Amino acid sequence: MREIAPTHTVVANRLINSLSHEARTRILSLCEPVDLVFGTVLCEPGQIFTHIYFPVTGFISLVTSLRDHQPLEVGLIGNEGMLGVTLALGVNNAPMRALVQGSGTALRMTALQMRNELRENEELTHLLNRYLYVLMGQLAQTAACSHFHEIEPRLARWLLMIHDRVGSESLQLTQEFLADMLGVRRSGITVAAGALQDRKLIRYTRGKITILNRKELEEAACECYSVLIRDYFKIFDH
Repeated sequence: MREIAPTHTVVANRLINSLSHEARTRILSLCEPVDLVFGTVLCEPGQIFTHIYFPVTGFISLVTSLRDHQPLEVGLIGNEGMLGVTLALGVNNAPMRALVQGSGTALRMTALQMRNELRENEELTHLLNRYLYVLMGQLAQTAACSHFHEIEPRLARWLLMIHDRVGSESLQLTQEFLADMLGVRRSGITVAAGALQDRKLIRYTRGKITILNRKELEEAACECYSVLIRDYFKIFDH
């Protein structure tokens, strides 16, 4: 994880931005900007958190694995959240592997600093408890989605979730990467991506997916996407 020089740009992490000015200023004073490098493992299951991360332009996958199987993504953290939220429960250990799957930037602070802030800042504790509730719902919804839904609507849902976090219509995503994230065979991704392309919802060439019709892609996605979006807004429903 490479540190980068601090800037004075507007913070694009929505969790931090939802804090009051005083609380936000305090958190930002403790953070340092860092690069999120694709493929970097930020923590392993059971490992004690040394740092927590607020993604700004990159995104982090929460993955779980079974013996003799590829890791499966069960959660996604982008500029709507943070990695290390279990500290709000007094739990210092990571529940699963956290892997950078979208290069970009993040704000980082030490786990010790976060624990101190949680003891002193009731507003921060209240917000992170709400975020933790939403993240737990995401994990459960993703598990059900992986078991019951077909590949094509799952792929549409996943592309929408990434689009929400990176804000770009063009995504660098190989078939192998998508197959790993959705826990399916590469041939399944080929068929699903081809079907979405035939419907002119996406364009897929040489590991690059371009979203052509966001509205119809939402209609093609399984119900899980709308559920996850609905639950996200509960963070701010004070």
